[in-house]
Amino acid sequence: MPCTFCDIVSGKVAAEIVWRSGDAVAFLDHRPLFPGHVLLTPAGHVELLTDLPAAQVGPFFQAVQKIEAAVERSMSAEGSFIAVNNRVSQSVPHLHVHIVPRRKGDGLKGFFWPRRKYESEQQMRETAEKIRDALRRP
Repeated sequence: MPCTFCDIVSGKVAAEIVWRSGDAVAFLDHRPLFPGHVLLTPAGHVELLTDLPAAQVGPFFQAVQKIEAAVERSMSAEGSFIAVNNRVSQSVPHLHVHIVPRRKGDGLKGFFWPRRKYESEQQMRETAEKIRDALRRP
């Protein structure tokens, strides 16, 4: 079956990539909760967190830490929301971690996620560039 995230990793489907390693790719969610909402996914097809080989768990979640710090810095966020869905609510059957910038009073309550589109392609590109810049800095 075709996999949208595998197609993003391979470049067949366009996405705003903010970070890439040999094992993982981070890109902007095209329907973010807030600007700066990033998805981090293994580069190879892995459907569930439990399918991720044990040797890759540590490096993958070190990448989550790195991306989370960059998202907070670049979006001037007060905190973040990190989530992984397995099967239920997993819109693409490929492991991915949601990294969402948060602010007090931002309206996000529990797991009712009010999705929004970027105002424009330009806003999406600028948001991605902010995160890429934060990732280049120590």
